[in-house]
Amino acid sequence: MHVLEHADALRLTPEQRRTAEALRDRMAGEARTLGTRIVALEGELDRLFASGAAETGSLAALTASIGALNGRLREVHLVTHIAVRDTLQPEQRAAYARLRGYSGER
Repeated sequence: MHVLEHADALRLTPEQRRTAEALRDRMAGEARTLGTRIVALEGELDRLFASGAAETGSLAALTASIGALNGRLREVHLVTHIAVRDTLQPEQRAAYARLRGYSGER
């Protein structure tokens, strides 16, 4: 998404734009799926406590599942960053770093 926000400044080629859009769309789809599962498990956790049925065993399994899904969500996001980065030329990477404030310059 960030590369697309700066597409003109980065002088993305049409192919780079298409690739970035496809990667963004794929990431968004995966993130939505994972987010839906996380929300459902968080709801289950809330219901366990609300009903008074929460116990150590069920709590451990449920929070481990939520943690794993959160980790997967983060991975999906970061893998997309790497994939987009790999489509950029070195000068585009340097410009991106400046635009995002990663290089200490703006």
